[in-house]
Parts: sequence; structure tokens; C-alpha cells
Amino acid sequence: MQKNPSKEAEKDATAGQSKPRQRAAAPKVVRIPSAITVAQLAELLDASAIDVMKHLMRAGIMANINQAIDFETASAVAPLFGYRAAPLEKAPKVPKNAEDDEEENKALLKTRPPIVTILGHVDHGKTTLLDAIRKTKVAEHEAGGITQRIGAYQTEYNDNIISFLDTPGHEAFTAMRARGAEATDVAVLVVAADDGVMPQTVEAINHVKEANVPIVVAINKTDLPDADIERVHRQLSENGLLIEAWGGDVIAVSVSAKTGEGVDDLLENILVVAEVADLKANPDRAAKGVVIEASLDKSRGPVATVLVKTGTLHVGDYLLAGSTWGRVKALIDYRGQRIRMATPSMPAEVLGLNQLPSAGDSFQVVPSDKEARTLAEESQRQRESRQKVSLNEVFNRIRAGESKELNLVIKADTQGSVEALRDSLSRLSTDETQVRIIHTGSGSISDSDVFLAVASNAIILGFNISIESGAKRLAEADGVEVRLYSLIYHLLEDIANALQGLVEPTMKDMVEGHATVRAIFSRGRQTKIAGVYVTDGRVLRNASARVLRDGQVVYDGQITSLRHFKDDVREIATGLECGIGLAGFNDFQEDDVLEIHRLQEAQS
Repeated sequence: MQKNPSKEAEKDATAGQSKPRQRAAAPKVVRIPSAITVAQLAELLDASAIDVMKHLMRAGIMANINQAIDFETASAVAPLFGYRAAPLEKAPKVPKNAEDDEEENKALLKTRPPIVTILGHVDHGKTTLLDAIRKTKVAEHEAGGITQRIGAYQTEYNDNIISFLDTPGHEAFTAMRARGAEATDVAVLVVAADDGVMPQTVEAINHVKEANVPIVVAINKTDLPDADIERVHRQLSENGLLIEAWGGDVIAVSVSAKTGEGVDDLLENILVVAEVADLKANPDRAAKGVVIEASLDKSRGPVATVLVKTGTLHVGDYLLAGSTWGRVKALIDYRGQRIRMATPSMPAEVLGLNQLPSAGDSFQVVPSDKEARTLAEESQRQRESRQKVSLNEVFNRIRAGESKELNLVIKADTQGSVEALRDSLSRLSTDETQVRIIHTGSGSISDSDVFLAVASNAIILGFNISIESGAKRLAEADGVEVRLYSLIYHLLEDIANALQGLVEPTMKDMVEGHATVRAIFSRGRQTKIAGVYVTDGRVLRNASARVLRDGQVVYDGQITSLRHFKDDVREIATGLECGIGLAGFNDFQEDDVLEIHRLQEAQS
């Protein structure tokens, strides 16, 4: 495309003259919740957080970038950026009806099968145990063997049905909890008798404890010559699981997944735990449950594997799952057979959703297509406006009296460092505020740590370690604060300050990209616009820019306008041309370099 950058930039400058008058005449409406951080407000207003903080300071309010302000304060700032504030409406709820009353009526509840998840360290025999259960304890009509189609299946033992979730492990288990889904009734912890309790075993224990789910321990590989069951018992007690043989309340069963020995005993004990839990549901109400997994099928479209927790799911029902919705066109059981309905604790594939839901999303049946669509849209808005958990947020909650607890996930380079941090952090607790350590471990920060932090509303602290790239993306997406330290006293100081309400964020200047000025144009008599070419990185409308001339900074200020051809844009990528205006600066020269930068809270 042959374009003259000078003419294009001039068009941009001219076209932009009318925008302030249009916005002033008809300001856009922005929905603001009852409490919002300065950073979130700036994002809603398409503005720089620094500019928002300046306006707050002029009004006598000293608020940092991650501090929460109320609706009245935020609504006073919004008009300064061309917006009219309106309160964010609470999420619409499905009206309570007769079905909800029926759920509360104990006379309508019936016993349902337990839902079991098997967890443990890699290579300790989880998959082999699942295979042993599947091969030896399938229902009669499956006696010829089955091909597992979905991430959940049912087995039968002594005329009792048990539903198993075949997940990759504690990460998937906690991912469901992180999204608000309580999908498991009983957790089976597999520990190899020859290997004992390993790091992933400890992680699994902490994940299950945090979920407050009953545990049955399956001590596997007891047929091996170097099996040491007593050592496993001792290691379990050291990690807070005291088995019945040692005077505790945790059931431990010796099994050999390879030979099938002990499988009957394991299933029997699962049923005992389920009986104690008295698991019941009303099968005659609208279904509710959880999405186990989802995939896109070329011929069938979005396919979601769901697990019904209560009620009965029928073909033709209107289904809401997170921010997705649709009418159930077909239900397929774990054997691949079409069914007309799925009852409590039953897994099934669902066809008919408009897009893929997320694993762990809760689902419910709603009365109509319209209501499903409305609730899905509101769920998406809530997900996008989800507040992050940070030390500053903890400080605000403690100061407001809303919280007296700081949840932490701790990872360090060695187990010795872990123990030192655990002891030091525990001593920071006071009568007013408590440090609650959810999980500790050595090694880099992984997806599992992030899932656990989301589920428990925790902050991750890393000492002399790094964060895996996938975990970093996940933490950013789910709003989990990860703080990395190389000096232990810095870590302890930050946590102590947070508990005392003294924490302040450390701001870091982040360079986003560079652009070269190729032409200068006038917008009116007093405003100049630079026609630029983006040489690297990106240009953001809510960022600032340094004007570099011969390597020297001649100006640093806020970007006030960013246009690509005739369009106002929020971002321009490398290799594109655009028009840029800077607040209070008109002395552009050709070949000036604009360094685009913004302030961001630094990871310590």
C-alpha cells in the first residue's frame, strides 16, 4: 500500500479536531462498581493511571495506583475524561422459584453417587489404579470393556455407583475450585509404597486440605519387594494426615494396581466415606453442576463434558455455563451412547453451546434462551472486571476491617529456605491479623501454584527462584500477584508492612516501544501533531512518551491522542504509521524519537 505518511498524519490531525466537542456534547457512560482501584478506573476511562492520581490529588485524595476508591470519588473523576459515571448493576440472578424451595425440602432429596478424584505424585500409579478399577468394576452392560470417551466415568461396586473424575491431577482439581466449582466429594491420594511421600504428593495434600474434601489414602505398589508401608504412614503424619492405624481419622488402604489386590477394599472405603458424608440431591429440579472439560469438534462444534451435581439435565434444556450458553441438542454418556437425561453425579457430553466454556465453570439450567443469554453476558462482564489480589488490596481490606488474614503460597530454591521463610512469616501473625500459609515447596513457580493461589485468594512469594512462562501467563490472566525476592529481609519487610497497613507499591518504568517522527502538522493554531512510524514495540494511548532528540530527552508527557488514518485507536503495533499528540508539547522536529513508556507496579 503506497501511502504518504505526511498526508495521512495531516488527515489524522484534522479529523481529530471534532472529537472533544462530540464527547463533551454526549459523554459516554461508564459503569463503575461500588469500589474500584485507581488502575482499574484508569483502564475504564482510557486514561493514564498517573493522570487519574493527579486529579485525585487536586481533590485532596492521596491514592496510589492499586488503592481502592469508592463510587462517589470515581464518579467525580470520570467527567474530567469525557465520561459520565453510572453504578455497576449487580449481576442478575435467576429468581428463586419453587425448584429452589424443593432443594431445601429434605423430603425431596435422594442419595446420589459419590464423585471421586484420584490425585498423587507422578509415576505413583494413578492411571494404573484407574485402569484397574475400570477393568474390574464396570457395570454389567459394560462387561465387554469400554473405551473412555470423556474425563469422567462411572463404575459399580456392590450395587452402588461411583463416579470418577479422570483429571491430570491436583492442578485440574484446583482449577475447578479456582473457578468456584465444588466438583469432588472424596479425594483418593495415591502414594507409592516404594517411593513414599514426594513433592507432588505434598502439593496434592495441601490442595485437598484447602478444598476441605475427605481423603482416602491408597498406598500403591505394596507388592514390590522394597515397599515400606510404615515409612509412608510416618511421612503422611508429618504432613498432617494421621491415619486410623495411628489413632487418626484418615483411611489408608494398601493396594496393588498392577495385580488388583486391595481394589475392592478401596472402593468399599470410598462408599463408607460417602455414606458418612450423606451425599444427597433433588433429581426432580433443574440441573446444576460443573464443566469438567471442553473441546471443539470439527463436525459437532463446541462439546462440553459436564458433571451433574443436583437436578436432572434433559435434552432441550437451556444451559448457562460461565459466560457461554445454549440449548442442549444432545447428551452422550461416557460410553459414547446418546441419552435423554443425566441425573445427579452423572457425567455427560453436551452439544449445543454457542462457544467453548472453561473447565471448572459452574453450569445451571435456566428457564429461557433470553435469560441464558443475559446471564452469560453479565458473567463475562464480571470476569473481565475481576479484581486482582495484591498486597495493596490486602492492606485496604485490613484497614477497612474486611479481612484479618493474608493467604500465602511460598516457593523457594531449597527446602531449608522454605522452612526458614515459613517460620519467619508465621511469627508475623498478631491477634489482629494472621498469616496463613496455604502451601510451600522448593523449585520454580508452576501452574499448580497459580491455580492454588486463585482458589484460596492468595499471593505467591518466590525466594531465589523464577516463575515458569506458562505460570506467568496464567497469573496475569487470573490476577494473581507473584512477588520474587533475592533478599529474605525484603520479603519479610513487605509482608510485615502489608499486615500493618503500611505497604506502598514500587513503581517501575516500562518501555513499550519507539516511534520516529516523519512529519509535523497543526491541529488549530496552538496544537501540533506528529506523524510517526513505529519502529519497535507498540504505542499505547494511555501511556506517556519521551521526546528524544540527538539522544537527549527534551520532553516527557502524556499521550493525548492516537489516530490511525481516521480512527481513534488504543494501540499501534510495529511497522505502522499514526498521528500522536502530547499534552503541552508542540515543538516536534523530524527525526525525533518518541520513547513510549508507562508506570507499572514492579515485581520485587
